[in-house]
Amino acid sequence: MNASGAGTPLTVLVNAGPWLPVPPGGYGGIENVVATLVPELRRLGVRVVLATVGASTLEADGYVRTLPTGRLERITAPYNQSSGIAHAHMAHVVAALRADRSIDLVHDHLEVVGPAVLAAMGNAAPPVLQTLHWDMRKHAEFYESFDGGGRVFFAGVSTSQVERAPAQLRRQVLGAVPLAVPPPPALLPAAERGGYALVLARITRDKGQDVAVRVCRRAGSPLVLAGPVAGVEDPDELRRRLADPLDPLHADPDVAFWREEVEPHVDGDLVRWVGGVSGTVKERWLQGAAALLTPIRWAEPGATVVVEALARGIPVVGTPLGVLPSLVRDGVTGVLADDEEGLAAGLSRAQRLDAAACRESVAAWTPEAMAQSYLQLYRRVVALARTPGAAAVPAQR
Repeated sequence: MNASGAGTPLTVLVNAGPWLPVPPGGYGGIENVVATLVPELRRLGVRVVLATVGASTLEADGYVRTLPTGRLERITAPYNQSSGIAHAHMAHVVAALRADRSIDLVHDHLEVVGPAVLAAMGNAAPPVLQTLHWDMRKHAEFYESFDGGGRVFFAGVSTSQVERAPAQLRRQVLGAVPLAVPPPPALLPAAERGGYALVLARITRDKGQDVAVRVCRRAGSPLVLAGPVAGVEDPDELRRRLADPLDPLHADPDVAFWREEVEPHVDGDLVRWVGGVSGTVKERWLQGAAALLTPIRWAEPGATVVVEALARGIPVVGTPLGVLPSLVRDGVTGVLADDEEGLAAGLSRAQRLDAAACRESVAAWTPEAMAQSYLQLYRRVVALARTPGAAAVPAQR
């Protein structure tokens, strides 16, 4: 392996996981983060080997192509039907690490399976930094007991997320690196904004699309739902598949949530579902919104869509959970409320907020700043992995 001193370029294997290509065609939170980070790392002189599915098109210095295509449609399947996907992906990663001894560090983004497999490799694997993209209520049994042995460390995506982590995990967290998004393309004039609220998220109970429907009915505001159902981006495809009683989609909990609590309210007038969106289509829906609505039920750790909206001057109306209170300044860049009545009132208030204040609130946190922060953590991980007894490291905030 390289000496990896302060002036020596690092070779980093970035493990994006098996769920979606990088960049994703539509929805894809983690994959969008990776697609934003990798070009900036390479501009900083880092050699990046990308572990991803075969359909990925992001430019890198090398690849570990694992499964042919992403498997997002299986991510909510029962464990005994989906557990092999992440492990099949990691089998390719392990083989690549054994074959390529020039890799200095693994930057992992695959929850639980990534650090578990890499830690089990011991000194046969490079040191590891895993970014925690999820609510720390998930996988408590794992993170309450996991010991990286001085070779596997963690980074949060927000201070609030790290503070909720089990003590055992916090001892191995080196810091929190907020999520950045690329600068927006040319902005629409404010006069071209529609009067609708937009929910831009995978359709699942934690994201609260059912709450959004009730809030917008209360406020008399049109609502646009944009995001996949159980990995299905196209409304026509979803209808076709659900017409088949043997399609495995029927067992997906997100499909049950959609059919029972959201779809009955989609009338094509007050409430619309436009499926998964990307590229210029996503941009038009986002920039045309009066507000981004995020009535989440979970402690959102990073919320890239919130940053995307604010960067475009779009105020955010949401519940004050997770990272949202640190991203949204109530009454200035959006409105935070605990109940549906407050969220409905917030939609009206948000339309009077200053777009420039929204943009300014996230202007300093750029993709380059995110990459610089990760580069500092990479060098620290490499140094700590050489230091006996480095397993317990107080989190830096």
